[in-house]
Amino acid sequence: MAASAAATEAPAPAAVPNPSSAPDATVAPSPSATEATTATGTGTGTGEAAEGTETGETADSAGSAATAAAGAPAEATPVPTAPSVPRPAAAPTSLSPSRAGDFMQCPLLYRFRVIDRLPEKPSEAATRGTLVHAVLERLFDAPAGERTAPRARALVPGQWDRLRESRPELAELFADDPDGQRLARWLGEAERLVERWFTLEDPTRLEPAERELFVEAELESGPRLRGIIDRVDVAPTGEVRIVDYKTGKAPRPEYAEGALFQMKFYALVVWRLKGVVPRRLQLVYLGSGEVRTYDPVLADLERVERRLRALWDAICEATESGEWRPRPTKLCGWCDHQAHCPEFGGTPPPYPLPVRARESGGVPQGRMGAD
Repeated sequence: MAASAAATEAPAPAAVPNPSSAPDATVAPSPSATEATTATGTGTGTGEAAEGTETGETADSAGSAATAAAGAPAEATPVPTAPSVPRPAAAPTSLSPSRAGDFMQCPLLYRFRVIDRLPEKPSEAATRGTLVHAVLERLFDAPAGERTAPRARALVPGQWDRLRESRPELAELFADDPDGQRLARWLGEAERLVERWFTLEDPTRLEPAERELFVEAELESGPRLRGIIDRVDVAPTGEVRIVDYKTGKAPRPEYAEGALFQMKFYALVVWRLKGVVPRRLQLVYLGSGEVRTYDPVLADLERVERRLRALWDAICEATESGEWRPRPTKLCGWCDHQAHCPEFGGTPPPYPLPVRARESGGVPQGRMGAD
């Protein structure tokens, strides 16, 4: 089934239709009803927790990387911020949507982020995405009737203060803004994105089963898949909807598959954890004011699993051989690692892991392989 656009809010929990009918069939019931029907386990985490031993990811980076891997036009793609405490190099043991997207976009970028853990400057776009996500998550702490646009807008300054306290490196974002005008405009943009969400969904009629849910599942003879789902809604009949907020604009139709990669990844993890195929995958694009949905079937998830296995084989091959080839694209203009990239006359740092001679016939880097 192709992705479709929807801009209307889901019906109230009491009006949940049959899974085969209306597009918003997976609105969550009240919290007491969802306790027994949540399909994705327990626990929450941060972007860094989702990566385990890999580098942290920002709120929108997963979708941006996956879209880029599908060949979308270059935009100012948010990049993750390096951990504050360096960790010793180690071979990757898990895979997230962001890191899968990195490898498909450019194997050398994957190495810089996961193996070398090179630092990256904080990005205004990525940080704004993180801030908006935090506001939308916290809004559901309030009773349903108090989830209003003014209340959400009022959360922005406080969540920004909390974000700066937890990530001191963000101070450099506005270090050259002594009068605070650029910061004020940036916060205003975040407020407008939050307000736009209310034109796409009605939080007074939603009771998420989970928010910022950390999920993890290990494939047989494959990687451990990890990630964080922005929101999980569960209907009284048990159907699951996975929701992801994007602060950018919706991609053009020819790039829709790339944007869905992250969501199918999460659906695969949910299926492997609970044996439940999510009824709906929903992308909420705050930048353009659009909601796009996709209803997966089991064959979709099996196809994604095969592709991820092939991708992981290529990552393991590169890890053991030390061969991480750059893959130049228009996105190179936003990469923080040009000084280390051979495509720009740079030299990668010494490879920190043991290397063996590469055998012929390996999986081409950056490709997922045939279905």
